[in-house]
Amino acid sequence: MNMLDSGLIGSLILWGPPGCGKTTLARLLARHVDCNFRELSATSSGTNDVRAVFEEAKATLSLTGRKTILFLDEVHRFNKAQQDIFLPFIEQGQIQMIGATTENPSFRLTSALLSRCRVLVLERLTDDDTRSIISSAIERVLASVPREQPESDRAASPPVDTEPTTSQNSLSQSQSSQTTISCDSPFLPYPQLTDRIISSIVSLSTGDARTALSLLELVLASKPDRDEHTLLASLRRSVSASYDRVGESHYDMISALHKSIRGSHGSAAMYWLARMLTAGEDPLYIARRLVVCASEDIGLADTHALPLAVAALQACQVIGMPECRINLAHCVGYLSEAPKCTRAYEAYNRAEKAAKLDLTMPVPVAVRNAPTALMKELGYSEGYNYNPSFRHPVHNDYLPIAFRGDMFLKEAGNLSDKDWNEQELLRWEQEGNGGRLWEGRSSAQHRH
Repeated sequence: MNMLDSGLIGSLILWGPPGCGKTTLARLLARHVDCNFRELSATSSGTNDVRAVFEEAKATLSLTGRKTILFLDEVHRFNKAQQDIFLPFIEQGQIQMIGATTENPSFRLTSALLSRCRVLVLERLTDDDTRSIISSAIERVLASVPREQPESDRAASPPVDTEPTTSQNSLSQSQSSQTTISCDSPFLPYPQLTDRIISSIVSLSTGDARTALSLLELVLASKPDRDEHTLLASLRRSVSASYDRVGESHYDMISALHKSIRGSHGSAAMYWLARMLTAGEDPLYIARRLVVCASEDIGLADTHALPLAVAALQACQVIGMPECRINLAHCVGYLSEAPKCTRAYEAYNRAEKAAKLDLTMPVPVAVRNAPTALMKELGYSEGYNYNPSFRHPVHNDYLPIAFRGDMFLKEAGNLSDKDWNEQELLRWEQEGNGGRLWEGRSSAQHRH
């Protein structure tokens, strides 16, 4: 607040979902600090438009001392070269920029621009926020619509040519301020605007005020005698899925699907699968992630998981949508219910870490390849015990000397590097296991 009072807000990046008030907030900030406000959109403007604003801002600052705030909507649409145009002007204090984006700034904006701006995260509007916005919009619409008065009210009202007294004016204003929007009011000129319709608008808008107002406009434009069920169906069809196949939600949902499978929550995994496919996600993208999941999370606990995931990928390639959704659901259900084991995944990570320490470490002589006589003379493969030739286990030095004795692939059941969190276990028993104790509690505690 001190910065606002002093008229210095600096350059900001407003990051939030659509319709959460980024543009409105930028306008309010500019009004509060009494700055010139210029508004551009990266979808329809280029660097020439931005330069023109910069030149105007420099001239205004030198002549009047008044600063300019440039609001750039959809700032993530500018490429890295275009984003660099802001740097010198922001650094010299000739302009204050407020950028608005629905995408993660860490991925879509350059580090140089981020270092010169503060990122403010705006949350999605709550249902109460959306309902309040709808109520305000309805009040404004009703205020512009003439209403008929009942006979009793007409008798009490002053004559047409008689100006109301001061006391009548104040009483009228007081009653108007206390009036609440009621969809059951007989004076409401929009009978199709029922409580159920308003609740559906709030739900369908999912925190997007712009969507809520568009849906409200659709309702008000419909016929007054339109059937409520038909109107609800029209509202649902008019709302597009909030999903960007190259945006952040693309990665958020595939992450939610993967984590649900890892957590053996089949219902959640099936939901995220349906969300992605219904929104138009490429089934091959999902299938490829399932192949990874089969090895990363199920791994050695169920060796059928990987072939099934590969088969699901092939089915998607051969069959395609909409039928391949059944193959994906089959695979997601199987992987969710399969036992989990990350031994192979964790073993590779440990081995990779060791390998990076020294990529020149020689292969032990006994396990080297010896296809020629010269190599055999040099001792390649000498001392190697060919395991199938023996009726019992034999020893060979398979690892370089520096790593002999290291266990990259740990034995099954080895929980030495696993955590025990009693609080999280209790929470799972209450919320995920119906209040029942985990059947493996006693044996795991004993090993722990």
